[in-house]
Amino acid sequence: MNTDRTRPALDAEFLRGGLTAPPWTRLDVVEETGSTNADLLARSAAGEDIAGAVLIAEHQSAGRGRHGRRWSAPPRSQLALSVGVDVGDVAPDAWGWLPLAAGVAVVDAVAEVAGVAAGLKWPNDVQVGPQDSPGKLAGILAEVAAPARTVVVGLGINATMTADEAPDPVAVSLAMLGVDAVDRDRLAAAVLRHLAEVTTRWRRADGRDDALAADYRARSRTLGSRVRATLPGDRAVEGVAEGIDGVGRLQIRTPGELVTVSAGDITHLRPVES
Repeated sequence: MNTDRTRPALDAEFLRGGLTAPPWTRLDVVEETGSTNADLLARSAAGEDIAGAVLIAEHQSAGRGRHGRRWSAPPRSQLALSVGVDVGDVAPDAWGWLPLAAGVAVVDAVAEVAGVAAGLKWPNDVQVGPQDSPGKLAGILAEVAAPARTVVVGLGINATMTADEAPDPVAVSLAMLGVDAVDRDRLAAAVLRHLAEVTTRWRRADGRDDALAADYRARSRTLGSRVRATLPGDRAVEGVAEGIDGVGRLQIRTPGELVTVSAGDITHLRPVES
């Protein structure tokens, strides 16, 4: 029985009660695991159909972001979850939009439940605070569960961690932003509802939903700003982040050309003062 009133356990039955329709078909909450993304990928590799599966961990001991970067936090201080998204007939070159769509869902869920206005840094960070010194509230990681036509989308939202517990100086939590009594059950339910909406829209539009793209642009903190993208081999591209193309790549307008970069190509993306 959980006795920590400041960080209560998630209510799995409450969350399952909210799964009234596809795309989510089953939900599990585990006390601890290495990575919810890795677990769903392993289940898929073993032959399980993970489309519609939701896996939430009270604690991730080996949470990770892009390029294998480690990210961890104390038990029950985050909302750490992964879902298996059935991509249907959407062409693989459009799957890069899934983590961007997930970002829209996270921003909207956080605003709904906590009243926090967050924005999106391409490709996978949810940020709050001033543009020149933002805090990272959440991260998103999408991975293909080959050979199945399923993409695992994982996210971690910092909920109740303190500044002393933060795994990185840029990390910020809802509690650190002044949100009292963060309700992770309500937050998880809202995230899953918004994720269901955006992924369903994405799939029905065959991966190219103009309205979803407009929603992303409205929440973006990257588009319209001057950025420096560091690529492998210490190559850099600097210019104005002008747009997102149909497959989720960032378009940077340099003095000489429009350069398109993918999330997998970028080592770092930094804002540059005008």
